[in-house]
Amino acid sequence: MHIKSCAGLGALLLYATGTGACDRPYSAWMADSVIFGGQAVAPEGSSPSSSTYLQIGFFQAGVLRLIQYYRTLNTACAKTNWEDYLETSTNSIAPYLLNAIKDASYPLDRLSTGKGLIYQYRKSNVTVDLEGLHALRESINLQPRNALGGYWYFTYPNWSYLDGMYSLVPFLLSYTPQFNPDNVTVSQDVVHQLDLLWKHCYHQDSALLVHGYDASKTASWANPITGASPTVWGRSMGWYMMALVDALELSSSFPPSMSDYIHRRLEKLSKAVISAADNDTGCWWQVMDNPGREGNYIESSGSAMFTTALFRAARLGFLSGTLASEARSTAKKCYGYIVDSFVVENENGTLGYNGTVSVCSLNSSASYDYYVSQPILYDSLHGMAAFVQASLEQEMLKNSTDSV
Repeated sequence: MHIKSCAGLGALLLYATGTGACDRPYSAWMADSVIFGGQAVAPEGSSPSSSTYLQIGFFQAGVLRLIQYYRTLNTACAKTNWEDYLETSTNSIAPYLLNAIKDASYPLDRLSTGKGLIYQYRKSNVTVDLEGLHALRESINLQPRNALGGYWYFTYPNWSYLDGMYSLVPFLLSYTPQFNPDNVTVSQDVVHQLDLLWKHCYHQDSALLVHGYDASKTASWANPITGASPTVWGRSMGWYMMALVDALELSSSFPPSMSDYIHRRLEKLSKAVISAADNDTGCWWQVMDNPGREGNYIESSGSAMFTTALFRAARLGFLSGTLASEARSTAKKCYGYIVDSFVVENENGTLGYNGTVSVCSLNSSASYDYYVSQPILYDSLHGMAAFVQASLEQEMLKNSTDSV
C-alpha cells in the first residue's frame, strides 16, 4: 500500500481509541493520522525543502520506535501499514540525497533522514538507499566548520545551532559502526560538537541553553564574549536534549570518559528543564527564560520533546533514582496537559495537533519579540511527530507499570 492509496482507510480511521474491541494507543493513532493525511512524504516533482527533510526524518524516527516496541500492527491496533509508509517516504527522498555537495548545502537537519535510510537498506538492500547514506556521510566531511571545529548549522558563516545535534549525533553513531567501523574519531567529534554548544550557549540564570552561537561574534545578536544568541527557545532545547539521550543510547563505542561527560550534561540539563516546567500546566514556554511574560505561551512541540526526553532518559537508566522519579512525574503532568489542550479529534476519526510554532531562525533579530511573534501552526509535523514519541514513552511506562 502506498500513501496515495490511503483514501480507503477513511472508514477505518473512524474507529478511535476506546471505541472498539482494540484500543488504539495515542502514539499509533497520531502516526496513522499523519500517514492518512499524506504528510511526511516528499512532494512529487520538486526537491524537498530543508524543513521537509527534518520533518520526514523526525516522523520516521517515531514510526521506527513504534515498530520496535509494538512489533506488529495488530498489537498497536494500527489502521495504516507503517512498513509501507517507511518504504514510500524513503523512496520519496532518497533520489534527492545522492549528491554530497548538494546535500552539504542544506542544514544539518538533512541527516535526520538517515535512520529511515538505514532501516530500509537493512530490510530491502536497495542500492539507492545505500548511495544516499554514503552521500549524506560524505556531506558531513564537506560541512564547513568554525575556527573551533564546530559545524555550521547552515550557510550562515560560523553559526552553530542546538537544532542540528538531533540529526547529526544519531546519524554518525548509527552509520559509523555499520559502514566505517575503523573510524575511531567519530565519537570524539560528536562529543566535541555537543561540548562546544554547551560551553557557548549555556545560560547562567536558567542553566538552560540558548538557541545557538556565532563563533566569529559578529552577528548583531552575538554575545561579545561567548558569541551566544540571547534567547532560550524551547524547541531548539528539545532537539539538543533528545540528542543527548540518543548519544548515550548509541554510545557503546565511546570511551568511559566520554559517556560520563554526556551523562553529566544530561543530568544537569534534566534538572534545569524540570525546574523550568510551568507550575500550572507542567509544560514549557516558547521562550523558556521568560516564563509568563506578555506574549509568551506554552508551546506544544518543545513540550512534547521534553516529555519524550525525560521519559526516555529515566526509562533507559540515564538519570539517578530521585531525578528519574522527578523526570517521570514532570513528563506525566505535561503529557496530560498536551492531550487535553493540544490534541484534537477530527470528525473523520483522525487526530490533529495544535499549538506548534513555525520555524524559528537565528537569521533574525533573535529577540524575545521575534520568537513569540512567529506563526502558530495546526498539524505541524514538528508537533505531531514529537507527540508520537512522547505518547510511546508514556505507553511504555504505563505498560511496564501495569505488568508489575
